Amino acid sequence: QVQLVESGGGLVQAGDSLRLSCAASGRTLSIYAMGWFRQTPGKEREFLAGITWNGGRTSYADSVKGRFTISRDNAKNTLYLQMNSLIPEDTAVYYCAADQRGAFITFISRLGSDYDYWGPGLQVTVSS
Repeated sequence: QVQLVESGGGLVQAGDSLRLSCAASGRTLSIYAMGWFRQTPGKEREFLAGITWNGGRTSYADSVKGRFTISRDNAKNTLYLQMNSLIPEDTAVYYCAADQRGAFITFISRLGSDYDYWGPGLQVTVSS
């Protein structure tokens, strides 16, 4: 199975940018479809963005469309989330996740229950 670890979070000001990384180990990232989610206290985990195993298709939540960009470098076994124009409402714990159906699907699931492996999460705080 694959192990995932997020990095690149922290405290930023509104309007700033951050790039999150998700490093995979144990298995090659290329066999998984991948997603980014976030969660705030008292709320359900929210889908943000997803990408197919080969990067050919992406999908975004309306709340981040046009501001966030998901990408992957399978050669580096790493998933990315470029976050621009951050707002205080983006404050959350961010998670990357892997869908082991990978190359067998051409769609991107927005359901957390469809993802099989998760990173431990990473705090992102945006101050106003």
